[in-house]
Amino acid sequence: MPQQFTNRAQLSYNNTVVLSNTVTGEIADVLSISKTVLEDSYTVGGRLTYVVNLVNSDTVPLTDLTLVDDLGAGTGGTPLLTYVDGSVHYFADGVEQPAPTATGGTTLTITGISVPAGGNAAVIYETTVNEYASPEVGAVLTNTVTASGDGTTTVTASATVPANVGPVLTISKTLSPLVVTASGVITYTFLIRNNGNEAAGADDNLNLTDTFNPILSGITVTYNGAPMAASGYTYDEGTGVFQTTAGSIEVPAGTFTQNEDGTWTSTPGEATLTITGTI
Repeated sequence: MPQQFTNRAQLSYNNTVVLSNTVTGEIADVLSISKTVLEDSYTVGGRLTYVVNLVNSDTVPLTDLTLVDDLGAGTGGTPLLTYVDGSVHYFADGVEQPAPTATGGTTLTITGISVPAGGNAAVIYETTVNEYASPEVGAVLTNTVTASGDGTTTVTASATVPANVGPVLTISKTLSPLVVTASGVITYTFLIRNNGNEAAGADDNLNLTDTFNPILSGITVTYNGAPMAASGYTYDEGTGVFQTTAGSIEVPAGTFTQNEDGTWTSTPGEATLTITGTI
């Protein structure tokens, strides 16, 4: 950060001392730094891209600078981010330079950065959000980078991104029995899981659509083990197209537990739909 200095004068005459007013000045840092993250939110297992900008206000270049990113140090200093090997890019005054040396681990260290006189440099790199980052609503991930070297004052910058809020759904489908005779009865079971931190429902335009081939007749539908109301779905026995209606399916949010080692375990919310009919 810029350094302030103060000064005032003393005037003596005829055994009298008079003090001047105090003046305050500032010594600007030759090197300044800022950091941004390109994504609006994070999910565990997802990627975050960071841009570090360096500005040199001096009339001579700054060379051989070192960047150290704490990778979002969490409980006990455990990093919440993992550097993606080979992802670093380096630009000087907008022109891409050969990739600098980048070493990941509990921190990310990037060496060999130069900033032109009166110019700027940008360093871009990707990280993966690991299992030490909280997936809960309201969680944030902050990481800090420092730049030092070539006799300059060490400068720091941070970037903060919140956890993504919303459902994260997967669906699986099973058939029973696997072998059936003509005019036999089969059952399709759909398991919908939500690994997100918010329930999924009508506001998310959630609906399930399937086209049965062979076409089923005389279907019965259950939702979470209970009969689904006829208003909860539509089915065309001429085309075999089945679709749930808005609001008929809701999948609870996942639940999250932090383990003793600092990692997080998620238990997905679930909803089950079964459809039985004759082929």
